[in-house]
Parts: sequence; structure tokens; C-alpha cells
Amino acid sequence: MSDNPSDIIALAIEKGVTLGCAESLTGGLVASALVDIPGASTAFKGSVVAYDLMVKHDLLGVSAALLAEKGAVNAEVARAMAEGAQAALGVDLAVSTTGVAGPDRDPVSGAKPGLFFVALAGGELGTMVREVQVEGDRGEIRSAARRAALLALYDALAMRE
Repeated sequence: MSDNPSDIIALAIEKGVTLGCAESLTGGLVASALVDIPGASTAFKGSVVAYDLMVKHDLLGVSAALLAEKGAVNAEVARAMAEGAQAALGVDLAVSTTGVAGPDRDPVSGAKPGLFFVALAGGELGTMVREVQVEGDRGEIRSAARRAALLALYDALAMRE
């Protein structure tokens, strides 16, 4: 298991797998970590930073009804974001992040700061979603979500033949 972007890019290149992201909570931190690696363009194809609800709907195809009813901080939205990114970017694996960095609770769901979801579409087991609750300030929460997303990518790559 590794959250090292160099390991992720090397494994993706070795296995001929393309990668993409849909980020809300992390606001581009996952994509930035990956493109910091020389040669990343061989495997990493792009990212959608979908911070606003309508961007999640318009660019990633997340249901407007789901967003209106439950807000952005839930497993269903994380799943839809990852699957939407996979389709929009035409990649083998796509990871998504959505959650509450704080300091306030999510206005729709009431979720408290530190709750986030990471989804991975295109893995051997289908789309997987992980729910995580951490303590910390905005930076620490976003950093934890970045790490969880990178771990999800590495794990999915490690499982591929």
C-alpha cells in the first residue's frame, strides 16, 4: 500500500492504465500530487474540480435530484462523481473526493467537518466507496482526503493484472 504519487504513476505506466480525478473537498490536491511526477502525462489524463453542486451535475452527471435532496457529502454522490469522471475523461480508473473541510457543518446533510467520501470507479471490483471521519483543521482534513484518494488509486492499480 502506498500513497506515494511516484509509485502510483509508475504502476499505472507499467500496467498501461489511465487515471483521472473528480475533486470537490480536495480542490485539485490529488491531481496536483500526480502531475508533480515527471512522465505523469503518460498515465494521468485529467481532473475535474467540481466544488459547486451544479458543476457536479453539469460536468460529471451527478443527479440534480440527489444533490438537492442529500447534498454533496454522501457515498452516492462520491460514486456518481467517480463514474462521471471516468466517462468524461475516458480513463480506466477515476477517483473522487467529496466531504466537509469545515469549520462549519454541511448545510444540506448536517455532516460535521472531517467527514469525507472517496470513490474509485473502474476497479476490478466495480465502483468502491470509502467513508472516512477524521479530526483536524481544513488543511489536515483535505490532506487526509488526498492521502485516501491516492491510496485508493494505488490499491486499484495493485489489484490489476
